[in-house]
Order: sequence, then C-alpha cells, then structure tokens
Amino acid sequence: MSNAELAIALLQACQQRGIMLATAESCTGGLIIAALTDIAGSSAVVDRGFITYSNEAKMEMLGVSAATLDAHGAVSRETVLEMAAGALAHSQASLSLAVTGIAGPSGGSADKPVGLVWFGIALAGQPIAAEQQLFGQKGREFIRHETVRHALQLGLRALGER
Repeated sequence: MSNAELAIALLQACQQRGIMLATAESCTGGLIIAALTDIAGSSAVVDRGFITYSNEAKMEMLGVSAATLDAHGAVSRETVLEMAAGALAHSQASLSLAVTGIAGPSGGSADKPVGLVWFGIALAGQPIAAEQQLFGQKGREFIRHETVRHALQLGLRALGER
C-alpha cells in the first residue's frame, strides 16, 4: 500500500469509530499530518498536528518534561511516550501518533545512529505504546518517507485494522 492509501485507510478507520486524530512530529516535520490532510474530507477526523522540531517546542506544545529530555534526549522511548500523551492532552483527539528520530545525514551517534526513529501511539483508554525502527543510512528522504509509512501503519494497527 502507498502512503496515500494508508492515510485513506487510517482516516476511514477513525471516521468509522467516530474519533479524532492528532500527530506530534519531530523528524518528519509535519509529513504525517500532510499525508493525512492531502486527502479530501480529512477534516472530519484530523484535529491537529504538532510539529515539535526543537526541544523547546516539545516542552511548550506537548508538555514533554525537561527532565526527560535531559536524561534521555529527544530521540528516546521516554520522549516519544510523552509526545504521544501530550498530543492527546492538548487536542480533541482520541488517537495520536508521535515520532522523533534522526533523519540525517548527520546527527547520529554510536548509540543513536542516523535512521533511528521512535514511534509513540496513544489511543484514549489504552496504555501508550512505543517502538523503534532502524531505517539505516539510506538518506534523509527515505528515512522520512518510511517513518510516515510506519506511523500510518501503527495507527491502523492501534485501531485493530492491520
């Protein structure tokens, strides 16, 4: 399935359940919300997208704690969990998708290489989930595209669609 087809499927799944969706994006810079809002009629289920590229934005817009960022860094399980929770808390959404990672080509380290992306999925009434993917050093465009794809797939999975 293409990213556009995944976006359509996720929007339909949200609409069938009568829930709104929000995103909290760092490394994708809004590409997930763009994929969703490229679809006509998406306003029926898309509430908002938080583009929180800087640590300050993560703290101000989503309530990510400075202590979390200091202890674990922006690209971490702990941060993405707080991002996903913050997107729910600061929106009308019942489902949030959060991503933070290193798209490159620079910025990686031995323990956090280029291509590392953390995903957070929050569905109201459920425990918040997080997972990581290592997309490798295949270029910034590839990493960001695959991050969008994986986030949309996780949204569908969270709603029991895949």
